[in-house]
Amino acid sequence: MAHYAIGDLQGCYNELDALLHKIGFNHGTDTLWLTGDIVNRGPQSLQCLQFARQHESSVRTVLGNHDLHLLAVAHGHGRLKRGDTLDDILNHPERRTLLDWLRTQPLMLSNNEYVLVHAGLLPQWSIAQANTLAEEVAHELRHRPDAYFAHMYGNKPRAWSAQLSGYDRLRVITNAFTRMRALTYANEIDCDFKAGLADIPNGLRAWFEAPERQNLSHTIVFGHWSALGFFDQCGVLALDTGALWGGPLTAVNLADRQISQVESGSRLHWQTTLA
Repeated sequence: MAHYAIGDLQGCYNELDALLHKIGFNHGTDTLWLTGDIVNRGPQSLQCLQFARQHESSVRTVLGNHDLHLLAVAHGHGRLKRGDTLDDILNHPERRTLLDWLRTQPLMLSNNEYVLVHAGLLPQWSIAQANTLAEEVAHELRHRPDAYFAHMYGNKPRAWSAQLSGYDRLRVITNAFTRMRALTYANEIDCDFKAGLADIPNGLRAWFEAPERQNLSHTIVFGHWSALGFFDQCGVLALDTGALWGGPLTAVNLADRQISQVESGSRLHWQTTLA
């Protein structure tokens, strides 16, 4: 029995299929964590979503920002953007079943050693607190999705406070879990920076480089930051290696940190595309 994690799919189903064959994944015995953003921008978003739902007994995913964008569009509170590849899902006969399933997926999964999120955890959050905050969003998604998506988009408030309430509170939680890469030195979320670690400007730092992190009891497995690439330091394991942009799709065996990769079928080249 093996437990794997795979970085952002973003509609790259052929690469996922090839990677699962390469690692010899067995749905009867093995388990798989996906870092979120299973859909959008790639050519096979529908197939990726169908795969995750079909194999929910062995495959778990957290929600990423592109997954939430799909749900917001479906609920009438978001607009399709240039480059979105969501029409196959939105026009599918089983659209409602697929999207209702996606809406019930969490922002965070954990075991005794690892935590899975799409983008990261704020440094002041303990694992227990982060789990509670993720559940606040999950409750809203289950019971008041239309109101949630009507207020989801936006970069403010930028800083977390336990005194926040309502949709300001939920927006900060959502942005931390699904959009965060860099923080100011005051731990304010910067949603604009998208380049690599070496290019972070003065006044910002990677979220996992913030001092006095309260979540060092677990290794944080995440995706989202394709320009960062594979990164196994600072108590984090970053797995988005840019398969959508021509980089490899990456899997890690969480028992021994063994890495497996397959080449992207994209004609783009990640180093120039993400520059």
